[in-house]
Amino acid sequence: MTLTATLSSAMAAAPSGPLVTTDWLETNLNDPKVRVIEVSVNPGVYERGHIPGAVNFSWHTDLNDTVRRDIVGKEQFQALLSKAGVDKDSTVILYGDTNNWFAAWGAWVFDIYGVQNVKLLDGGRKKWEAENRTLSNKPVDVKPTNYTVSTVNSGLRARLSDVVAVAENKSDAKLVDIRSADEYQGKIFAPQGIQELSIRAGHVPGAVNVPWGRAVNEADGTFKPVEELKALYASVGIDGSKPVITYCRIGERSSHTWFALSKLLGYTVKNYDGSWTEYGNAVGVPVSNPAGTVWAAK
Repeated sequence: MTLTATLSSAMAAAPSGPLVTTDWLETNLNDPKVRVIEVSVNPGVYERGHIPGAVNFSWHTDLNDTVRRDIVGKEQFQALLSKAGVDKDSTVILYGDTNNWFAAWGAWVFDIYGVQNVKLLDGGRKKWEAENRTLSNKPVDVKPTNYTVSTVNSGLRARLSDVVAVAENKSDAKLVDIRSADEYQGKIFAPQGIQELSIRAGHVPGAVNVPWGRAVNEADGTFKPVEELKALYASVGIDGSKPVITYCRIGERSSHTWFALSKLLGYTVKNYDGSWTEYGNAVGVPVSNPAGTVWAAK
């Protein structure tokens, strides 16, 4: 058997589902069709050590517009993927820090722009590092491609008007608030240390609260089995029979739940990336605040 044949036989075909395991990725790191991309939010994480061969996408400056509050534009996204060596036949593996929140945001943006064969590393950096797998701090040399976006699916993105329609009983979509119970109840405006705030506390009327962390195993951050996820969301009336809108504070945690509901359960889901920092600052929208902490000044 030739070296090429030996290498090819050692590389397993990418799983058909939306997740890959750390075992699979480690086995397939040398596959030229596999492009690994880290999407982390904490500065210096990638530079200190990343999965070998992974390129770095900055959530702040690569996947978001740097001038206005918006996702990265089509032309910039095409250039980003081309520089990262992504081609039409690539299998893209996304992973990151902070429980894969921002990697899931990446998966959502990739889906909006119609990129095929995009998968999330189950457990992200947390699991990879916990298993003492190899990290590299060497620069990655990637052969550029000429990637072009052929479709844009704006239907994966909820806007303020979509959410207000639900709050005012003008839409049959289901809202899932994936923030902590204290944020949902209005006891706090945001997690401790967070700077992006809203002037109002509480939640969108009619939204159910399923904190994002209930969808994963606490030990390693991997997603719970599909049947457990179905039961979890069905317990609050989310069963896939109605379209779903997920939201959090700025859209990153809700991307994680968007991934669980859309990619693992197959439900029709939009992510509201404006989330509470838009809704809680909007004039004229209804707010539910069980805790009574309505204004930031009180």
